[in-house]
Amino acid sequence: MSHTVLVVDDDPAVLDVIIGMLEDLGCEVVSAQSGPDALDRLEQYKEISILITDINMPGMDGHELAELAKRARPELKVLQLSGREPRRDGLPMIRKPFSFEELADVMQRTAGIR
Repeated sequence: MSHTVLVVDDDPAVLDVIIGMLEDLGCEVVSAQSGPDALDRLEQYKEISILITDINMPGMDGHELAELAKRARPELKVLQLSGREPRRDGLPMIRKPFSFEELADVMQRTAGIR
């Protein structure tokens, strides 16, 4: 089963690396570089089932994005990324930088992606 993942990070280089990793896991990937952009993508692509968002972004941070996304789509699975932010809201989080294996493990545990 293919999963469509929305990945959000304000750093284009980081975004490219994560997109590549997710594609290697067999995911369809939609990307955004900001919270408002991500909310637009969620509206556009109803098949998105997983949101992976950086926490530290200018304007709307990943916590606010996750809250608004879950309000609009309660069934959405959310994974947060951060290099320095403590975990909050009980959402799964992966620390940056991370390896392909770490991402694969978290995706398997939180979304059933193998």
